[in-house]
Amino acid sequence: MLQSAIANFAISPRRESFVSLRFRYLIFTAIVVLSFSAFAAAQSDDDGSPEIKTTATPAPLTAENDPKDKTGNFTAEQIAEQSIFVYAFPGGRARLDQIRKTTSERGKLKMINAEGKFDTASYLLWAIRGENSASEKIRLDQQYPTATYSLVSDEKGVFGIYNNSVFVPREDAVKAFENRTVHGIEAYLRYKENGSTLELAGREKRLGVEFYQIDVTDKQGRKTRFLVSVKSFRIMMLEYEDGGTKYLRKFYDYNYAQGTLVPYHSVLYVDDKIVEEIEVNSIVFGQKVEETLFARRES
Repeated sequence: MLQSAIANFAISPRRESFVSLRFRYLIFTAIVVLSFSAFAAAQSDDDGSPEIKTTATPAPLTAENDPKDKTGNFTAEQIAEQSIFVYAFPGGRARLDQIRKTTSERGKLKMINAEGKFDTASYLLWAIRGENSASEKIRLDQQYPTATYSLVSDEKGVFGIYNNSVFVPREDAVKAFENRTVHGIEAYLRYKENGSTLELAGREKRLGVEFYQIDVTDKQGRKTRFLVSVKSFRIMMLEYEDGGTKYLRKFYDYNYAQGTLVPYHSVLYVDDKIVEEIEVNSIVFGQKVEETLFARRES
């Protein structure tokens, strides 16, 4: 009876062969895995290349891992490209070009006059996007209680339209009109198309908020400093100098319009005094804008 019980648990030659084969397979698999791991580790040690990880927001460069950057921040180009990505998430530059082929905008405009008082106007703005900011066509209609006139910018310069007649606007009006583009957000977002140069001027804190300071200089040597939020990569302020006068423009009320970021409120300061305020009521991109709006001919 005891022999019978032991016999039932004995391994037959056939079963022994199967177990032996399975054991050898497991041993072979373990050897292959260990060999591959050792080879990968050796390769990593040999070429010294770091592990590459894909992240939505890259880790900032520091003076330790990039000796060329002594500020401990991103490079200027990295910051600008990250902003472009944020302003048209997730398509970036290509999405901006696709959506913003044309612009139709309505709002309120307040500007200080020669008497030091504010004039308030309703405005209409149309734009046709060009290959760069210089080739962009822009028309701004300003409707004051006593008069309505337009300022138009094309490849040849700026001219005015009043009662369907073309006129040469005052120099200060032309300068203010041009500065909205030359020293505007688009100068930053389209730095590459404009052939502008970028420079990182470090970080700065204002009222507890930390900003990257990015200097954008166009081909004509006109420089604008953009203060870009370290947290959101949005442009919250910009500074520039024109004719010895220092200007500061602040942007508020950011919201998405057709998938692209737009500040619906902006304020321009000169020596801490407000000289211009813009409130956007509505903005539409991509609708047809007639070329005749930018024509220099008289009707």
